Amino acid sequence: MSVKQEASGRRSVQVEVEVPGTPEEVWQAIATGPGVSSWFVPTMFEERDGTPVAVTSNFGPGMESRAVVTAWDPPRMFAAQGEGWGGSPPIATEWSVEARAGGVCLVRVVHSLFASTDDWDNQLEATESGWPGFFRTLRIYLTHFRGQRSAIVQFVTPVAGTDAEAWEALTTAFGLKGLTVGQHWSASEGVPPVGGVAEYVSERPYDVLVRLDTPGPGVAAFGAFGCDGHSMVAFSFYHYGDRADETAARERPRWQAWIQERFAMPVETSQGD
Repeated sequence: MSVKQEASGRRSVQVEVEVPGTPEEVWQAIATGPGVSSWFVPTMFEERDGTPVAVTSNFGPGMESRAVVTAWDPPRMFAAQGEGWGGSPPIATEWSVEARAGGVCLVRVVHSLFASTDDWDNQLEATESGWPGFFRTLRIYLTHFRGQRSAIVQFVTPVAGTDAEAWEALTTAFGLKGLTVGQHWSASEGVPPVGGVAEYVSERPYDVLVRLDTPGPGVAAFGAFGCDGHSMVAFSFYHYGDRADETAARERPRWQAWIQERFAMPVETSQGD
């Protein structure tokens, strides 16, 4: 990962992913509220006269990010500009969809700002490093659940110790240790019923993605990471299909109770609709 620097003062990072689907299908997944909410966080596109004018993403209570749409060219590209981080210059974001052979598309996101120093490069790189995990969920969604209704249940909670110790606590609690891609997994006894096929397993960064069949169709993402000097574990459940809302409403209090019992200070970061 690296920040691209231009003579004009523009500093940028970009991330790409190849996903299945036509440009129109992929556009629905990255440029509509229901689509983005299916693999990222709850997101809403505000419209005026049928054209989006702003995008708001909800990362949790008091953690909303709003950007004004500056370009809109479906199903190829849209751009938006939002407030900077902690006093940084405004952040411009551009999304593009490029059709490739074989029924796939290349999705590209570029974040940029103008600055004469490298004061904000760490934030740009952190944003860059966060997308691959979400893009893996996007690929699973477009491969297996394209166009289906979704609902999200997400929690993040601090854990004592290092990131490695946080990951050990999470994988032990869920029975994820030793899981390999393609293996069917069911959560340990005492955990709310959840299971499916492992789609992605990584020890660095600490990340597991499971394509769910229990409690219904969906994707579960488990991770551990550092944030502001603390170790955190994260649980995300993307439920799909006509009963997604019902499943999320039923499972949310179960997970809330389980996490409160086993981890300190759980925080539900977002809810889908």
